[in-house]
Amino acid sequence: MKKLLVLILMAMGSGFSFAQESFSSFEQAKRHPITFDKPAPDFFEGALLGNGGMGVVVTTRPDAVVFYFGHNNVWDIRIAENNKEKIGTFKEIFNRVKALPDTLKLLTDDPWYREYSEMTAENYRAPYPRPFPCGSVLLGFDRRNAEMIGHRLDISNGLCEVYLLTSDKKEITLQIFTDMTSDRLWFRLVDEQGKPGPNIFDRIRVMSDPSTPKEFPKTQIEESLKNGAIAFRQTLPYDEPERYNIEKGHPKDKAFRLTAAVNCPLEKTTRINWDGNKQEMAPMEASLVKQNGFVGCISLQEGLNSLVEKDLPAVVTPRDEDLLASLDKGQQIWKDYWSKSGVKLSDEFLERMWYHNLYFLNCATKDGATTPGLFANWSYNNIGTAWHGDYHMNYNTQQPFWATFSSNHLDKNLPYVNLIEKLVPVSKSWAKNYYELPGAYFPHSAYPVDMTINAYPVPTWGWEIAETPWAVQGLWWHYLYSGDVEFLKTRAFEPMKLAVEFLVAYMKRPEASGPQWKDDKFHIFPTVPPELYGLRPGFKYNYDCNADLSLTKFVFKAFIEASKVLKIEKQEKDLLDNVKLILSRFPEYPTSFSEKYGKVFVSVPEEHDQVVYNVPNALFTAFPGEDHGLHSDAETMTILKNTFYNQQNEGGNDLVFINLQAARIGMLDLERFKRHVNYSLLPNGTASDRVMHVHGRYNDTTPYGYMDKMGVWFENFGLPVVVNECLMQSYNRTIRLFPNWPMNEDAEFQNLRAVGAFLVSARLQNGKVEEIKVISEAGSVLKMNLPWTNGSKVSSVSGVTETISSFIVEMPTTKGEVLIFKPL
Repeated sequence: MKKLLVLILMAMGSGFSFAQESFSSFEQAKRHPITFDKPAPDFFEGALLGNGGMGVVVTTRPDAVVFYFGHNNVWDIRIAENNKEKIGTFKEIFNRVKALPDTLKLLTDDPWYREYSEMTAENYRAPYPRPFPCGSVLLGFDRRNAEMIGHRLDISNGLCEVYLLTSDKKEITLQIFTDMTSDRLWFRLVDEQGKPGPNIFDRIRVMSDPSTPKEFPKTQIEESLKNGAIAFRQTLPYDEPERYNIEKGHPKDKAFRLTAAVNCPLEKTTRINWDGNKQEMAPMEASLVKQNGFVGCISLQEGLNSLVEKDLPAVVTPRDEDLLASLDKGQQIWKDYWSKSGVKLSDEFLERMWYHNLYFLNCATKDGATTPGLFANWSYNNIGTAWHGDYHMNYNTQQPFWATFSSNHLDKNLPYVNLIEKLVPVSKSWAKNYYELPGAYFPHSAYPVDMTINAYPVPTWGWEIAETPWAVQGLWWHYLYSGDVEFLKTRAFEPMKLAVEFLVAYMKRPEASGPQWKDDKFHIFPTVPPELYGLRPGFKYNYDCNADLSLTKFVFKAFIEASKVLKIEKQEKDLLDNVKLILSRFPEYPTSFSEKYGKVFVSVPEEHDQVVYNVPNALFTAFPGEDHGLHSDAETMTILKNTFYNQQNEGGNDLVFINLQAARIGMLDLERFKRHVNYSLLPNGTASDRVMHVHGRYNDTTPYGYMDKMGVWFENFGLPVVVNECLMQSYNRTIRLFPNWPMNEDAEFQNLRAVGAFLVSARLQNGKVEEIKVISEAGSVLKMNLPWTNGSKVSSVSGVTETISSFIVEMPTTKGEVLIFKPL
C-alpha cells in the first residue's frame, strides 16, 4: 500500500543544480596503502597483486625479492571418480540408513555405513584436483651493496614499491605491478627522483613449484641467456597416473609457461660454496650483466597443452616505455574500478577495511577467468590446496560475491554466474541418476574440471539440501540489483527453475509429507544443517533445517516473481501451482526456548538453545534467507534479537557472515566487529578464518590460527558488504539509510547499489543526513525511508521540486532519472 502523503508541486525552473561529488574514491583508496617496514620473507607477509586471473605475491628477503605466481585458470585437472557403480541411488541408501537402529550414537558405529562413508569419500581423499602454483622468480643482490628496507602497496592502482638502501646511502626503489589486461608482471628500478636507477641485482632465478608431482611430465627448462630470458614449461595431465600415457599425453592436457625477461644479458657464473668448493649455478639461475637501468617483465601463458608453444617463443626485451604504457593503462582501469562506488567514513579502520578488500577482490576475480576457489589465485607449494582449494557450496563460494551487489561491482558477480552455469550439467545428472528426481541438485563440493558425479557424495554432508537453493540465489540477486531482464531470461531463470523443480519434487516425496508427520506440511527431509551434526541415527536433526527452509522459501518466491517478470506464468503453471501449494503448507522455522533470553531461532527442530555453531545457522531467516529483518513485526524482531544474544559461534566460518546477519537486524556492534576483524588480520592485509570458541568442533588444544597458513581466504573479501549494510539496506525493496550506523559518526557513501537498480549516495554529518542522491537505472518504483521528521523535498533534473511531508516515500521513476532529496 502506498504510504506517500500529498505531494505539493513547486516549479523551480532553471534554479535546480545537483550537488557535486565531495570526494574521490580513487583518492580515498590511495589513503590506505599496505606497508611493511622490514623484510617480508613469508608468503603471508608479501604484497598481493593480481589482475583477476593471474595472482602474484611479492615477498622480500634481506638478500632478495621473490615473486610467487598463481592463476585461477591453472589447476591440477586430474580427478578421481571411482566407485560409481557402488554409490547406488538415494532411495537405496535412504532405506538402508532408515533401517539402522536409532540407538546408535553415530551412524558410523554401524559397519555397513562406516564402510559406505569411507568408500564414497575415497575420491575426495585424492590429492587432486587443486590449484597448481605457477612457479616463482627471485631477484638476488649482494647485501654488501644494498639493504632491504621494506615495501609499500598502493591499493589505488596496484603499484608495489620495494625500498632498498645502497651502500652509499642512496635510496632506490623496485616498482612492481601486474598488467591488468594480460598476464604479465612488470618491474623496474628507479632512483630518488623516480628516474631509471642503477641495477643492484646480481642474479635471477626461476623456480618451478616444489609440489610438482613426480609423475608429471618433466618440467621443460628454457634459457635464452643472451636475450636475458629464463623460462620453464609444465604440462598438466588430464588423466590420473594409472591411466595416463606420459609419452602420448591426452588431448585435454593443459600447460603453462612462466617466462622471466630482463633488459640485460645473462650469464652463468660460479661461486665458492661454504665447504670451499666451486659451485655452478642451478638450472634456471643466472647472473645479470649489469647496466644502468633495470627493467623486467615476467609473463605467464596458460591453456590447452596443444595451444601453449612447445618451445620458448621469441623473447621481446622489456623496455621502460612499454612498462610505463602498461602502468598508465592499468591506472585508468583502477580509476574506473574505484569510480563505481566509494565510502568516506570517520572510522578509519572500517574505511580501510572496505577499500583493502575491494582491492583484493579486483585482484582475485574477473569475468572470463575461472571462478576462484577457496584461496583464489595466490598459491605456492601446498599453500592454497586445503580442501582441494575447491568450491564449497554451503557459504564459502557464495560469500565473497555478496559484496559485489551493494558495492556496485556487478561485473564481479559474473564469475559466480559462470560457475553455476558450468555446474548445471553435473547437477542435473546427479538429480536424475542419484535422486531419481527432476531438476538439478547442486553439490556440496565442486571443482573447475570435468566432473560427471558429485565430488563428495558422503551422506554426512552430501545430503545438504540448502546448497541447491543457495547456489542459484546469487543469480536472482544479480537481477534484483541490476534490473536486467535479459540477464534474468538468458542466464538466471533456467538454473533457478532447475533448482525449484528438484526442491518441489523432493518435498512432495511420500517420505516428506503425510500422516507420519501429524501435520499437513511438506517437509524438507532428510537434510543436514550446514557444518553441524551430519547425518544422525533415526534422522534426528535431519529435517526442516533453518537454512533449508529459509533458502527454499527465498528461491520459491523468486521463481514466482521471475515467471511474472518474464511473462511466462502460463508456460510454468504446473510448477508454479506446486510451488504455491508447498508455500501454503510450509513448515515453521525451528525455535527453542532460552531461560535467559526467551524464544530463539535454532538450526533444526528438537535442538536445544546451547548449541555452538560453525556456520551461524540460527539467524538464516535474516540472512541469507531475507525473510526477516528490519521490516519484520515486533514479535519477530524480539525473537531475532533473542537469537542474536543467545547464539554461540565457534569462528572459522563467520567473520563476514555473522556480522552481516547482525547488521541486517540493526544489532551490529561496530566496535566489536572491528575487534573481530583485527583479530583475524594477517600481515598482508587479508583476514583469515580464525577460531573463536570451544565446545563445538574445537577444543582447548586447537591452534586458534590453524587456518592462517592454508592460503589467502577469498571468502573474506566479502567484508565490505557488512559496512554497506550498515550504511544502506534495500533487501526488501525499501531503501533504509544508515540503519546500523551511529548517528554521531560522520559517514558518506557514493553509488551504493540498491535492489531495483538504484545507485544511492548520502552524507551524514554532525548527526544529520544532509542530502540523498538516487540514480534510477531501470525506472523502477522507488521506495525509501527518509531520515527527516520535519519533511523533505526532492528535486529532479526536469527542474521540478516536490515537497514530501511523510518520512516514507514511494514514487515512480524513469530510466536514467536523477533525484536529490534534502530536508526542509
